[in-house]
Amino acid sequence: MAVADPNRYRPKPGEIPEAPGVYRFRDELGRVVYVGKAKSLRQRLNQYFADFGALHPRTQLMVTTAASVEWTVVNTEVEALQLEYSWIKEYDPRFNVKYRDDKSYPYLAVTMGEEFPRVMVMRGAKRKGTRYFGPYSHAWAIRETVDTLLRVFPVRTCSAGVFKRAGQIGRPCLLGYIGKCSAPCVSKVSAEEHRALAEDFCDFMSGQTSRFIRKLTADMKRASDAEEYERAARVRDDIKALERALEKQAVVLGDGTDCDVIALAEDPLEAAVQVFYVRGGRIRGQRGWVLEKVEETTTGTLVEHFLGQFYGDGPGADNSADGNSADHAGPDSGGIPREVLVPELPPDAEAMAQWLSGRRGGPVHLRVPQRGDKKTLGETVARNAREALALHKLRRASDLTTRSKALHEIQQALELDDAPLRIECYDVSNLQGTHVVASMVVFEDGLARKGEYRRFSVKGYDGTDDVSAIREVITRRFRRYLEEREESGELDMLGDPVFSRGDDPPYPPMSDPSHRTVSGEVHERDEDERPVVSPTRKFAYPPNLVVVDGGAPQVAAAAAALAGLGIDDVSVCGLAKRLEEVWLPGQEYPVIMSRTSEGLYLLQRVRDEAHRFAITYHRAKRGKAAIGSVLDGVPGLGPSRRAALLKAFGSVKAVSAATPQEIAAAVPGIGPKLAETVVAALHAPPGGKVTGDRNND
Repeated sequence: MAVADPNRYRPKPGEIPEAPGVYRFRDELGRVVYVGKAKSLRQRLNQYFADFGALHPRTQLMVTTAASVEWTVVNTEVEALQLEYSWIKEYDPRFNVKYRDDKSYPYLAVTMGEEFPRVMVMRGAKRKGTRYFGPYSHAWAIRETVDTLLRVFPVRTCSAGVFKRAGQIGRPCLLGYIGKCSAPCVSKVSAEEHRALAEDFCDFMSGQTSRFIRKLTADMKRASDAEEYERAARVRDDIKALERALEKQAVVLGDGTDCDVIALAEDPLEAAVQVFYVRGGRIRGQRGWVLEKVEETTTGTLVEHFLGQFYGDGPGADNSADGNSADHAGPDSGGIPREVLVPELPPDAEAMAQWLSGRRGGPVHLRVPQRGDKKTLGETVARNAREALALHKLRRASDLTTRSKALHEIQQALELDDAPLRIECYDVSNLQGTHVVASMVVFEDGLARKGEYRRFSVKGYDGTDDVSAIREVITRRFRRYLEEREESGELDMLGDPVFSRGDDPPYPPMSDPSHRTVSGEVHERDEDERPVVSPTRKFAYPPNLVVVDGGAPQVAAAAAALAGLGIDDVSVCGLAKRLEEVWLPGQEYPVIMSRTSEGLYLLQRVRDEAHRFAITYHRAKRGKAAIGSVLDGVPGLGPSRRAALLKAFGSVKAVSAATPQEIAAAVPGIGPKLAETVVAALHAPPGGKVTGDRNND
C-alpha cells in the first residue's frame, strides 16, 4: 500500500472548527488508525500538518499511514473524553496506547446469579450476575482465604456436577460433613438461607468486617452466660478465623480510606502500570499492566489514557464504592472509589474527575499524594511497577525466539549481510568536562556478556568534545584488536599509522598505561555478583556491529576511526536517545524502526546498558578523586594510613563525624596529634591550609 501524503488530505483553511471534539485518522482502507480529543480541534489538527519535519517520528508514521481525517464536535471536554474512549474501544486503533495485563490475574468470584451461589476462583472475562473480589497475585492466596472463611460462611464451593450428584444420592460431600458447607444440595438449608450466607460472605469481602465480628462476639457472650460452653468455644474459633483472614490484608491507611493507588514505571519504549485497591484502609487486591508506547506521550497523558481504559468498561452506575453491584463490570475491587491517587495529574484533570464522577454516581477526587501514609503507599506501588517492568524486560530478553527476531530485524533495517550476533556499544560520560570516561558493553546473541565489558579513561578532551572522545575510544579498542591478531599470527602486519592529518588530535600508543582500560582484569562488580575477570586476550574478537550512543556526528567519528585502521568488515550505527532514531554513516536521514520492533528494543537495551556502565565507572572515579582531594594534603597521612582510615570508618563522611580520640583508637599507626590534624583538615574551610608535624605520631 502506498504511503499517503499528509498534504493530500489536509483540511482546507477555516474548515476545522475551534470547538472541543474528537478526531479520527483513517487509512486508505477506511480503518481507524488513531483517535484523539482536543479542547480546540482546529489548533490540535493543524499541528499534524503545519511542519511535518518537526513531528515526532511516531507521529510522522501515523500521519503518513493515514489517508483522511474526520472529526466530531461535542459540547464539553467530558463528552470528548467519553466519545474518545468509546471509539478507542470500538476501533482498537493501532497508534493509540494499549494496556495489556502483564499476567493472568485470578479473582475470587461468587456466582450470585445462580439459585445456590458458589464461591470459586475465576480468570478471564467477567460474567453477568457474578460478584468479583481481587484480583489476587496467586490462586493459592484465594483458596487460603476461602478455606478460612468457610468456617463462618459455609457457602458451597463444588461444581455443578458434584452438586447435582450429591442431590441425587442424598449425601453431601466431605465439606458438608466437616461444617465447611451448609449442604444445600441435600436441603440442610433452604435456597433463601444459603443466599443469605453468600451475601454475608460478599459483605465481609467488601470490607464490612466489624459488623460480623461484633455479632459473633455478642453470640459468644450469650452462649457463655447460658453456660453453653461448647457453642461459645465454636463461636470463639469462628472469630479467630475471621481475624486470621483480616491479618492477611494489612492496614495501610488508618482512616479506613477507599481508594485506588496508581503508579507507573517507564522508559522510552515501554511502561508498566500497577494498581493497589485499598478498601476500608486495607489492600484488597493488586493488578498490573504493560504497554508499548506507539506515540509520543507524557506521564500525565499515560495516566489519562489508563484512567479512561481502566474505568471505562461497564456501566458506571454499577461501580459502587462498596462493591455491592451484582453485575460488576468495572474495576474488580469494588468499582470506582471516592479517591484515585495518581503519580501525575492528567492534562484535563477536572474533566477527567467529572467523567469519573458521572460513571461512579458520586464525587471522585484525583490527587497526587504529597505526604504521609498515602505518599508512602504510592512509593510502594511505584516500586512494584519498576519491578514489573524489569521482570517484563527480563522475560522478553530471555526468550530465544524473540532474540532471533530482534537480530533479524536489525539486519533488515540496517541492510547488513548477516545478523549481528556480536554487538558492541560505546558511551561517553563526564561531569561538566571533568573525569571523562567511556564504556564498552558486549551483547552476543542478544544477551549481555559482562565478562567482556571494558571501560576507558579518556584524557585531553573536555565534556563538550564527545565526538573526539568516541573516535579515540574506537581507535584504541580496534588497535588493540589488530595488535592481538598480529601477536597470534592472524595478521602479518599492522596497518598504516592512524590520524596522520595535521588537524586530527594525536593519539598516544596503546602501550601507554594511562590510556589502557583503567580497571585492569576486573571490569565490573555488581552488588549481587563476584568480579568479572576477562580472558588474557582482551580485545581478540571483533563485533559484527558497533553501536554508539548518539546521532550523525558520533557515527561519523566511529566510522572514521575504523576506516583509519583499515577495518571495513564492521558495521556502525548510532542510536539517538531523544527520538530513538538509528543513524548510519553518510546517511542524511535516520532509519526509523517501528516502536513495536524487537530490534529497536534490543538496540535500546544495549545502549542503556552502555550508559549505565559508563555512569557507574564515572561515579566511582569521581568519588575516588573527591576522597583524594580531601585527604591527600594532610601532613603525615600517606597512602597506607589513608586506606586504613577509610577501611576503619567506611567513608570520608564517617571520618568527618569522628573525634580525634575515636580516630586514634580505631586506626593503628595514627596517633592523637595526627588524628587532630585529620579532623582539622576535614573541617577546614575551602581553600584553608592545614599544617602539622609529619612525625607527630
